[in-house]
Parts: sequence; structure tokens; C-alpha cells
Amino acid sequence: MQLAKPRVDIGLSTNDIGPMLAFWQGEAGIPFDHLLPIRKGQDQHRHDVLGSVLKINHHTAPLPAAAPSGYLELVIAREGLAAPKALADPEGNRVSLVPPGHEGVTQIGVRIGVRDLDAHRRFYAEALGLPEERPGAFRAGESLILLEADPGAPADAGMQGAGWRYITFQVFKVDDEHAQVLARGGREALAPLTLGTTARISMVRDPDGNWIELSQRASIVGSLA
Repeated sequence: MQLAKPRVDIGLSTNDIGPMLAFWQGEAGIPFDHLLPIRKGQDQHRHDVLGSVLKINHHTAPLPAAAPSGYLELVIAREGLAAPKALADPEGNRVSLVPPGHEGVTQIGVRIGVRDLDAHRRFYAEALGLPEERPGAFRAGESLILLEADPGAPADAGMQGAGWRYITFQVFKVDDEHAQVLARGGREALAPLTLGTTARISMVRDPDGNWIELSQRASIVGSLA
């Protein structure tokens, strides 16, 4: 995979935006960037995490009572810390602030619980083409994907529901990357489509069904063609 931005983004969903913003901007210390209206009833509050985007999606309609996804935790490198600091937002979404270099995280890491570690290692190495720094740790530019075996991980993770729901890779040509992921064993969740003049996106799923967005964003690559 050719990354247009050397960082991974992560998205969560909520119905109760006030306490969430207070936590992420206050206790977690993540600066707000801008508000992006997605559709009627959904606004995305975008926050800058060392060049990655934390996307807090506020839905006005009640979210379904769905099981959590396999995305377990956002790990953020924070200067000045002597030891990791584990936190959780008002809805239980986990975040750890860690000294730079902890577990190899120098920017952000995304921890994912998976039912079959070997299957997910093949998926990230072959379908997504990311280099494996050590068993279960995959480098995506400055960001790190951290896989851990979890027999309780979902068998068919859904996109709808509260909490961590997807990660995003910014790419140069979403149609090409989408086709390559499918050819190498990934599952399609959403065929490529264009969102106005902002981005062309698609969605694929890992072996447990966790959703992964591929995004060709005009502000990054200059063109949606």
C-alpha cells in the first residue's frame, strides 16, 4: 500500500458529544481541528493527534446496541511521561498516553484484539502490504498497528454502534489500492465512491470484519481523478 499520509487515522461514534469532547480535549489533551458535517444527523469532530486524525462522529439518531469492534485502544506518544498512563473516555473507549518509544510507538499506535493472530498478520502483511517490525506490530509510516490475540474478539465486527469503529489509511489512488486489497484476500465493505470534492473513499474488512477505510483525500493528494 502506498500511503499518501504516513499516519493512520481512527474513528469512533457517539450519541453524547459534550462529555466526549470534554474528555478528549481536556483530560486526553487532544487539540480540536475542525467540524466536518458528514450527512444529516452526523457531524465529525476532527482532532489532531500528532498528525493523525481522531474522528469523533456524533450521531443524533440512537446508535444500535452493537458489540464492540476489535479496535481496543488508541496509544499516543506523549513527551514528558515517565510511564504509560491508561485512560478511558466517558463511554469506555480506551486511550493510553505513553513515553515516546514505548512498544515502538513514537507517534500513535492502534491496538487491535483479534481471534486469529496468524490470519491477521497475513492480512496486514499481504493484503495491506505493511512491514512487520516484530510479530504482530505493523508500521504504517509514523503510526503502528499492534495486534494481540483475543479469543473474545468479534467474529463479524460492525461499523454501526458506539465506540471505536474504523481506522483510515490515506492513499494516492483509492480504486487501485481497493482492488489490490481484494485481490490479496481482503473483503469489500464499500466499493469506491466520491464524496463531493472532498475525497474518494472505500471500505474493506479484516478477517474479523473490522472496518478499514481507504481514502483519497483531495487536500492531501490534490485530485480525486
